[in-house]
Amino acid sequence: MQNTVKPHIAHTPGVSSSTAAKKKKSGLGKEIVKNRYLYLLALPGLLFFLIFKYIPMFGIVIAFQNYSPFKGVLHSPWVGFDHFQRFFSNPDFLMIFRNTMGINLLNLILFFPLPILIAVFLNELRKEIYKKIIQTIIYMPHFLSWVIIAGLTFLLFSKGDGLVNKVIESFGGEKIDVLTSPNAFWLMIVIQSIWKEAGWGTILFLAAIASIDPGLYEAARMDGAGRLRQIWHITLPAIRSVIVVLLILRLGHMMDVGFEQIFLMYNGAVSQVAEVFDTYVYTVGIKQGQFSYSTAAGLFKSVVGLILVILSNQLAKKMGEEGVY
Repeated sequence: MQNTVKPHIAHTPGVSSSTAAKKKKSGLGKEIVKNRYLYLLALPGLLFFLIFKYIPMFGIVIAFQNYSPFKGVLHSPWVGFDHFQRFFSNPDFLMIFRNTMGINLLNLILFFPLPILIAVFLNELRKEIYKKIIQTIIYMPHFLSWVIIAGLTFLLFSKGDGLVNKVIESFGGEKIDVLTSPNAFWLMIVIQSIWKEAGWGTILFLAAIASIDPGLYEAARMDGAGRLRQIWHITLPAIRSVIVVLLILRLGHMMDVGFEQIFLMYNGAVSQVAEVFDTYVYTVGIKQGQFSYSTAAGLFKSVVGLILVILSNQLAKKMGEEGVY
């Protein structure tokens, strides 16, 4: 019997990997061409984040420099963590940290649950016309600027000519000084946020509720479950993942209060409870020209927010939720 010798073909890893890379590249190109209109639709958003979010991140290097606008980023001397040490040892640090966390904790406790409750109640309305009217009314404040919100607040609560004080005075009561009261400032800021954004925050929850299978409610009604039991055992568990994701994102903004709102309501009488990281960075960085120091303060705020997102996301995963990532 004659032995047949099969030719041996040497396996070259470089050739196979390059071939696979070419196929992958061509597959990606075909995917882009195939869905070119979707990519074009997403392009403005991608450019926005690239130009206004990612490229400016290069500027955080000045937090470690003694930055001078005349020398520029590349030629300004490096000082390491000197600005951070100065920031943490500053007596104002504890004050602005307390104010920022205090306002955000009040927002988390009073504001965050409201869009969920409003969405659930709107879902329970059987008359579609009433639902649309209420939605339109509660959405409208979202489109008002903080300048208008602050102006309305002054018109209502001004001690001299405010509408609320005029009504109180007409009933024989004493005028209340809300705008210059340090004890009322945090609550006033939270109430403003609730009035402006609570209605708009219901959109995601209403969308999540709309995706619930109506058969679940029918089965619950056949078993004798009332409205409250249906909400507790069907509606809330169905939107729990959305609640967790939005809560994680909200925790990531625990160091952000909103510069414009605080700046408009700020006055000397409430400075000890109104100074937050955003206004502090503006005052020190823009008005006083301490660019490196204010960048260090802003970077600290961002790092704390990142840590809170990571920790809350890990906690959500341990509780069985998907989390943000």
